[in-house]
Amino acid sequence: MAEYYKLQVAGLERDLKLCPVGEHLDIAAFIMFGDVEMTVKCAEEILKRSPEFDVILTAEAKSIPLAYEMARQSGKLYIPVRKGKKAYMTDPVCVSVKSITTANTQTLYLDKKDLEILKGKKVLIVDDVISTGMSLKALEEFVEKAEGIIAAKAAVLAEGEAADRTDIIYLAKLPVFPH
Repeated sequence: MAEYYKLQVAGLERDLKLCPVGEHLDIAAFIMFGDVEMTVKCAEEILKRSPEFDVILTAEAKSIPLAYEMARQSGKLYIPVRKGKKAYMTDPVCVSVKSITTANTQTLYLDKKDLEILKGKKVLIVDDVISTGMSLKALEEFVEKAEGIIAAKAAVLAEGEAADRTDIIYLAKLPVFPH
């Protein structure tokens, strides 16, 4: 029988399934896909805590619904960084990343036209969960390459030691589960 962690965030409660990510470590799976109520409430709460920004930048795929909803509520543009090079991309820029939830190093891609949109703009970097911070670092690299300005880095949850960071905005802490 699966074990669960009871999460309370943005005035909502969810039971998150514990999933192994290593021989001695489990994490609570926070999946916003399909949870419209969670997505809307978290977007609203992150926007309340965020400084002034011009554009939202996020990585594919789990945080795209959050970035979309934040863009809808704020009236600002959002740009998703892709996990694969797409045929429509013209001269894409790439950054490599290794996160806790992926087995291998991934290469993230951003179309040159999207990179140009970020130039000189105040960028709000958004993710669903910040854990090791590696995905966040990759997004920061895109902003730097674009000569943009990082307005803030935000997430719904800060997992494990990420909750000790002072450079991120987050709504709730999410523990990790060593065994």
